[in-house]
Amino acid sequence: MTELKQPAAARPGKGGPRRPRVRAARRGVPLPLLVPGLLAMAFLLVPLLALLVRAPWRSLPSQLASTEVWQALQLSLISATAATAVALVLGVPLAWLLARTEFPGRGLVRALVTLPLVLPPVVGGVALLLALGRNGIVGKSLDAWFGITLPFTTAGVVVAEAFVAMPFLVISVEGTLRAADPRYEEAATTLGASRFTAFRRVTLPLIAPGIAAGAVLAWARALGEFGATITFAGNFPGRTQTMPLAVYLALQNDPEAAIALSLILLAVSIAVLAGLRDRWMTGA
Repeated sequence: MTELKQPAAARPGKGGPRRPRVRAARRGVPLPLLVPGLLAMAFLLVPLLALLVRAPWRSLPSQLASTEVWQALQLSLISATAATAVALVLGVPLAWLLARTEFPGRGLVRALVTLPLVLPPVVGGVALLLALGRNGIVGKSLDAWFGITLPFTTAGVVVAEAFVAMPFLVISVEGTLRAADPRYEEAATTLGASRFTAFRRVTLPLIAPGIAAGAVLAWARALGEFGATITFAGNFPGRTQTMPLAVYLALQNDPEAAIALSLILLAVSIAVLAGLRDRWMTGA
C-alpha cells in the first residue's frame, strides 16, 4: 500500500507543525478600492491645500499682528487650558467610576457622558443656557445665592468648552483603565493602602499616558469649539470671542484675516496630531 504523504505545511517537525506563510498582498490594488480611496484622500486634503495656496502670505505678518487676532488667540489658549483643567479634575474620577465600579445604569451613564460627542454643539449651548442661564434650573440658584452669572462671560466660554471636550478625556482614560491590570490596585489595598491612595500612587502612574493623550484631545477640541460657545457665551471681542468665532466674523468682512486665523488653527491641529502620533498612529 502506498503511504499517504502529509502536506508540507502539516508535517510535524521541531517546534510543532509549520504554519503556512502569509504573503503580503502587494501585487496590486484593486481598481474598485483604489479609485474611492484616492477620491477620499482628495476630498480630505484638497480643502487644506486650498487654504495654504490661497493664504495671503505677504500680508500674513500684519494680519497676525492685529490686536483683535492676539486677543482672540490669547482668550482661546487660556479658555482651552482652563477647560482642559476642569475636564481633568472631573473627568478622570468619572472615568475611574465607569471602568472600576459596578452600579445600576452604568451603561446609560456612559452613553449620556459620550452624548456631547454626537450632539450638535448649538444644541449643547441651548442646553447649557437652560441649565446655567439666569433663569436656568441651576443658574437661577447660582445667581440668587452667590451672584454668579455664567452666560456671555469668559467663564461661560470655559464651561461651554469643557462641556464638549470632557467626553474625549473620559473615553481615553476609561479605555486606558480597562486595559490596565486591576490586580496592582488590589495588591496595594491588601498591603494597607486605602482605595484613594492606591489610585493616587499606583493607578495614576499606570494610566498617565492615557490621561496625557485624553488631555491633548480635550484641549484641541476646546480650542476649536464654536457652536456651544457662541450660543452660551456670545461673541464679544476681548471677552468671549475665541479664534473660531473670530474666523467666522472675519469671513464676513475680511476674508484674508479669516484665512490667517484659520492657518493658526490648522498649525495647532497639526501640532496636536504630531504629539499624538506615537499613541494613535501605527504603521510605516
